[in-house]
Amino acid sequence: MSIALENVTRTVDGVPTIRDVSLRLEPGTLSVLLGPTLSGKTSIMRLLAGLDKPTSGRVLVDGKDVTGIDVRKRSVAMVYQQFINYPSLTVYENIASPLRVQGKPRAEIERRVNEAAKLLRLEPYLTRTPVQLSGGQQQRTAIARALVKGADLVLLDEPLANLDYKLREELRAELPRIFEASGAIFVYATTEPSEALLLGGRSVCMWEGEVLQAGETAKVYRHPDTIRVAQVFSDPPFNLVCAEKRGAMIQYAGGVVAPATGLYAGLGDGEYRVGFRAHQLELVNGQPGRHAFPATVTVTEITGSESFVHLARESENWVAVLHGVHEYEPGVTLDAVLDPDNVFVFESATGRLVASPGQA
Repeated sequence: MSIALENVTRTVDGVPTIRDVSLRLEPGTLSVLLGPTLSGKTSIMRLLAGLDKPTSGRVLVDGKDVTGIDVRKRSVAMVYQQFINYPSLTVYENIASPLRVQGKPRAEIERRVNEAAKLLRLEPYLTRTPVQLSGGQQQRTAIARALVKGADLVLLDEPLANLDYKLREELRAELPRIFEASGAIFVYATTEPSEALLLGGRSVCMWEGEVLQAGETAKVYRHPDTIRVAQVFSDPPFNLVCAEKRGAMIQYAGGVVAPATGLYAGLGDGEYRVGFRAHQLELVNGQPGRHAFPATVTVTEITGSESFVHLARESENWVAVLHGVHEYEPGVTLDAVLDPDNVFVFESATGRLVASPGQA
């Protein structure tokens, strides 16, 4: 079964929540809806499920218009942030519940429940009730119930958001294996770029109800079409600085001038916006061929394995991520260094990408 949204718009109380979105989803694929809160991820899912009806446009299943057809008449399963299980039922009965509603034979129910439990590593917990499970086990139970239903479309709306870090990492690592083992269409909503990268598949970057860019996750991450896509796909925030190329030189806002080498070499003269992710910024002494910016430390956050160093420079605020523990006192001035081969260059007027790492 393939599903498509065709020029779909949805307006609520005069405010558009989805703006002219077109998407096509194929069997056996994973599509990650990536964007901040209120970007339209849940609205897209509700339209795919049939919980809401678009104001304009169509929803197609295998080319047939199903716009407005009730969710109960669609082959869809959903998993939400809040793992919803029946508290009085065992894990086995929770997973089996949609099959019992469908009136499946006892032997088939047992086979499918055990298959789902094995896939989600729930076999030791089948006789327990939800109160006896960890948060991760409860969420796996909810996912198993969605999978056992045999739906053609499985929607996961930020299903790991309310779990602690360790449980999130555990399930994030397992989900690609689970998706691969099922032939369903999976749509997964998240606000976290790292989660999209871990899950792989295709990413759909969203902002204020619009699809900014859709494609293979790694490709969208490496070559964002616009500054906005790069911002959506960056955490910590995407760093930016204005620059102007004139002949063999590049001049950054604030007066730093450097040779137009690396990605800058192939650019025409004019104004640009240069972007870079936090891990692309080094805090070291200037080296030949690299571009150094005096910057002031405002705060340093140490997580243990990494240090997040927040910097103020002219009118810009930047973030650098360094491996290990680095203690910089607020107010310290140091050199923030860029490699001209390892930046993103955008048109100043339109914000469109003109060069990215690997294209020099």
